[in-house]
Amino acid sequence: MQKFDKNDYTARMKSVKVESAPEIYQLKITLLEIKPVIWRRLLVSEQTTLSGLHRIIQAAFDWWNYHLHLFEIAGVRYSQPEFEIAEEWDEDIKNEKRFRLGWFDFGKGDKFYYEYDFGDSWRHEILFERMLSSERTVRYPKCVDGARSRPPEDVGGASGYKYFLEAIKKPAHPAHEEYLEWAGGAFDAEYFSLDETNERIRKAVRQS
Repeated sequence: MQKFDKNDYTARMKSVKVESAPEIYQLKITLLEIKPVIWRRLLVSEQTTLSGLHRIIQAAFDWWNYHLHLFEIAGVRYSQPEFEIAEEWDEDIKNEKRFRLGWFDFGKGDKFYYEYDFGDSWRHEILFERMLSSERTVRYPKCVDGARSRPPEDVGGASGYKYFLEAIKKPAHPAHEEYLEWAGGAFDAEYFSLDETNERIRKAVRQS
């Protein structure tokens, strides 16, 4: 995957007819460091900004958008300027609102990364699986497949989530009652609903 070249992209876009439909990217997003894997397969327009992809990922995994986040693509980081991460880290971090997926030279098998909550460090691998032609009868973005619930917010990262699951599964565990109450009385790590996921995505798009 090559780094984004805005001049090259602009030249290519000028050669595309205005009425042409955008291409659709099929992305498989996997939450790293957890087994069995937690993942979602999404269809998103090439015109989606990284900021828009952030909102879609939040909805797809049912994260609550409480924490900071960033993307890393070909060694370059992108986030929201209001987070002031660049100043704090003394690093050049691009404005994610100004970059669209179609501006990057993604090919089959290319990967980039999305990190949410720098404390728990939920790092998501985004795999570019293929490009599709958009269909007029399909509403994008959408989730087409996935598996398992994401961990509770603020559970303490991958190691904290492992401890949490052990506690709620064993009634004799010293933290069993405390963690169950904290989780709202129950937690099903295997639960995934495609309909509910797409409803959250549609709501996120409407609100944006």
